[in-house]
Amino acid sequence: MSKQLDYHTIRAIFERFQEARPHPEGELEHVNVYTLVVAVALSAQATDAGVNRATRALFQIADTPQKMLDLGLEGLTEHIKSIGLYRQKAKNVIRMSQILVDEYDGQVPNSRAALQSLPGVGRKTANVVLNMWWNMPAQAVDTHIFRVGNRTGICPGKDVVAVERALEDHVPADFQHHAHHWLILHGRYHCKARKPMCPTCLIRDLCPYEDKTT
Repeated sequence: MSKQLDYHTIRAIFERFQEARPHPEGELEHVNVYTLVVAVALSAQATDAGVNRATRALFQIADTPQKMLDLGLEGLTEHIKSIGLYRQKAKNVIRMSQILVDEYDGQVPNSRAALQSLPGVGRKTANVVLNMWWNMPAQAVDTHIFRVGNRTGICPGKDVVAVERALEDHVPADFQHHAHHWLILHGRYHCKARKPMCPTCLIRDLCPYEDKTT
């Protein structure tokens, strides 16, 4: 774990991220906020590409809670069986859809507490939805952000909640909205777990990571 970087260094890092990718976006395909919640919930311990392959046909026929209930557990399971832990995820999506119909008139709530009360929706999923759909500066910390945050010193922490708080506390306000997208993409394609691509890294000279690859 690197020490917490100072404000000026963090700002310089995000200025580079912004210049390289002014409008970063999540890679999970969705057609509305409900399908976004479902896609993010399905992405746990799975790749975005794998989820997208499974949900393209699904979301054409089940893009609302009621349509998902009409499809049923067996129908949903058949669509997502290529995704890890698909049986439990299918049960969660059906239960979540029933709650949305019964308690929220089929609408997805826009508070973290209400989102986290839904089956299969944890803090990370709730933060992704709040950020991507309602443009709130919520920071969804996944394995990529946890790794990049600790390696670089942008947002070090012993657990995901600590990293989330470090992001909120130390990333300048004007970069808060896209911060988690930039960090996810950096971790996914450059600051990889086993072989970080340090020689071509955009922030190599600003990063204190000692084990830079050559």
